[in-house]
Amino acid sequence: MNYVALKMLFGDRAKYLMLLCGLTFCVMLIVQQGSIFWGLMIWSESGISNLNAPIWVTDPNISQVAEVKPIASTTVERVRSVPGVEWAVPLYRGVGRARLANGEYHQITLMGLDASTLIGRPAHMEEGRIEDLRTPDAVVVDQWAVERMGGPEVIKVGTIFEINDKKARIVGIAHVQKDFQNIPSVYATFERATTYAPPERRLLSYVLAKARDNEPVEAVTRRIAEQTGLGAFTQEEFGWKTILWVLKNTGIGINFGTTILLGFIVGMAIAGQTFYLFTVENLKQFGALKAMGASTFALARMIILQAFTVGLIGFGVGIGLATLFGTLAASKGQLPFAETWPLLWLVFGSLLAICSFSAAISIIKLAKLEPAIVFR
Repeated sequence: MNYVALKMLFGDRAKYLMLLCGLTFCVMLIVQQGSIFWGLMIWSESGISNLNAPIWVTDPNISQVAEVKPIASTTVERVRSVPGVEWAVPLYRGVGRARLANGEYHQITLMGLDASTLIGRPAHMEEGRIEDLRTPDAVVVDQWAVERMGGPEVIKVGTIFEINDKKARIVGIAHVQKDFQNIPSVYATFERATTYAPPERRLLSYVLAKARDNEPVEAVTRRIAEQTGLGAFTQEEFGWKTILWVLKNTGIGINFGTTILLGFIVGMAIAGQTFYLFTVENLKQFGALKAMGASTFALARMIILQAFTVGLIGFGVGIGLATLFGTLAASKGQLPFAETWPLLWLVFGSLLAICSFSAAISIIKLAKLEPAIVFR
């Protein structure tokens, strides 16, 4: 019976290809849009993941990482004194204005790292050494600064420019995750960053900390919050806080969710209608099988086999096309594309729902089928 079912499916080339194209389009659209959406969310919290600090201490009312609310400089010592804290260092984050030798201005995100430890440094350097930040007027820029501020002919190791009218000299180029706001990052020591920054009473943006190895991170963050009255978050908590802020305050979630939902509905409509027409056109064959003694349950199994066979083929082809698109379009980091296993399982579940819906429509038709139709 299985052989007969597959022979019927592949024998009607037009209906089979229409089914396959509909399901492939549905899978490709959901995977593509879901991957771009999650890629954007990764970009939104890149200000946290690029620094790779276990604990972030900041103003308790902060909403996301780019919303800086300066805190007292004594906070570093207060955090260090909390039981269970192994180390705590200051971090400056602010927006600056870079002026190149040719007179061009560019907005930058200025990051100030603790000079003695350089905790929060970029994980990968394309050129230069991060330790050279300790030399006079030294800064490190990311690869996006090279791209946006004039290219490798203008921005390179040794280039001298100004940050808020003060001299800066590039000693390295770092490789980091792209920022959601697409603003280049410039790294300096904390002390130098505060000299570049506009005068303020408070210049400490965050305190980065780490729990001792024998202490649970969640317990230490809770202890820091209780003893300092500030907000203390693990890296994961602060990342999700930023992502939720983006979803709440922008239309990204609604836009991508609508597209994914439409892809699901269109796939279900095309597959359901096409599969129903396929069943109707083969009623005589099913009637003949029923007249020869095949039960409704056996015919239902044939329909299910046909539906899930074309569904699994469409699933594989759709994921392959979406992955190829992501590989080509996101190869240079211009397009956010993050294909994850949870997304693929979600798409697989959606496809099962579409195939089940398509099969159910046809099974209802077969249940009412009279074997005598073959003699008409």
